[in-house]
Amino acid sequence: MEQYLLATQKMEQEVMFPSLLRGVFPQQEGAAPAAGGRTDLYERYQLLKAIKPVVEKGLASVTDQNQTGAEADTALDEGSDSNLEERLSHHVNGLQQVLTDLTKNTKALTRRYSQILEQMSLSEYQSSS
Repeated sequence: MEQYLLATQKMEQEVMFPSLLRGVFPQQEGAAPAAGGRTDLYERYQLLKAIKPVVEKGLASVTDQNQTGAEADTALDEGSDSNLEERLSHHVNGLQQVLTDLTKNTKALTRRYSQILEQMSLSEYQSSS
């Protein structure tokens, strides 16, 4: 989770003009960019920024779906804890994979933004020469 939060913090510091990401689509290695129905990097940027507070605060504070005492007692009576360790392991692994994917997306978006700025800088330099 720490890597994701650091990558998001770096993205927020570097991407000063998110509008530059409008109409720019993620590039797949070895494939031509396709715009049909895919989200551009600006939309991804907005999504990644929106997800960050959820990750920081945890899903419990967002959904606030706490069981009441009676529901918890019923769950215990039904013996639902027989596979808790297995279920927890499954969900932790899933969360780890999601955080890894979010980190990769965040770093890729930040790299692409830097490339856009470099291209703009080069074209300004060439036009002024």
